[in-house]
This record gives sequence, structure tokens and C-alpha cells, in this order.
Amino acid sequence: MRKFAVLVTLLVVADQASKVFMDTWLFLGQSVPVIPGFFQWTLVYNPGAAFGLLGGLDASLRIGFFVVVGCVALAVCVYLYRHGSTWFHRQGALLIAAGAIGNMIDRVRLGYVIDFFDVFLGSYHWPAFNVADICITVGAACYAVALTMEFRAEQQRKSSKAKESL
Repeated sequence: MRKFAVLVTLLVVADQASKVFMDTWLFLGQSVPVIPGFFQWTLVYNPGAAFGLLGGLDASLRIGFFVVVGCVALAVCVYLYRHGSTWFHRQGALLIAAGAIGNMIDRVRLGYVIDFFDVFLGSYHWPAFNVADICITVGAACYAVALTMEFRAEQQRKSSKAKESL
């Protein structure tokens, strides 16, 4: 669990430092092209969840809701990390926990989440995101890999068992 705490802390610090930097460097709504036509830094304040969901909810209800959800997510991640049978299980839980904490800090401290990665291609524009969102997404992908590995292993066990019974 010490490794979990250290890595989660490092990721949360990286998330919070990047948000403080971008919030100081850019003004709200300002965009700075990095790869023209594909990627730019854009400062966005997101009061909602992913893609702005629940952003219109009263602030006290919204923040309370996100704190409860964040605490439950953290508890689940600690459990999954402790009981994860593969590297993918443990890294997925660790990354999701770090992302949940990073965004929860923003919601409690500011009432919104600071986003700044802005990716687009032609007229298609992905909603802005941050380091915590990347942690959550990569963590979910790790967990999907772990579940796929478990499913395949179970299928192989069943197949082997069926062949043995012939």
C-alpha cells in the first residue's frame, strides 16, 4: 500500500501543479496552438462531470455529490489495488484513484475542475481535459485489459477442461 500511496500522491501533485500553471499562464478561454489543426492549450473551467454533465446543478449539491462519488471511488480503488491479481488491475486502480482525487480537490477548492488539453481534428472537437482525466482514462483502459485477460484465461480453462473430459 505504500507504493500505492506514493504513486497516487505523485500523480495528484503533477495534476495539481499542471492546473495551477495553466490557470496562471492562460486566461479563461484563451487558446495557445501547440500542433495547429490538432492540439492546443485552452483554459476551461468545468463545473460538471465528464463533458460538463451535471454542470447546471446547484453548486452545493453538485460539489457534495462529487465528493461522495469521489470518496466511494477511492475506497473501491484501494480495495481493487489490494486484491488485484495482475499488474493491470493494480495500475488501473492506482490511476483511477489519482484522477478521482485530483479532480475532487478542484471541485472542493474551486467549485469546478480546471481543464486545458484541447484536441480537435477539423470540425470534430473533443472536450477539454486534464492530467487527472488522463489518469482515469488510462486506468480504465488498464482495467479493461485486466478483465479481458481474465475472460480469456477463463475461456482457456473451460476449453482445456472440455478437452480433458473427451
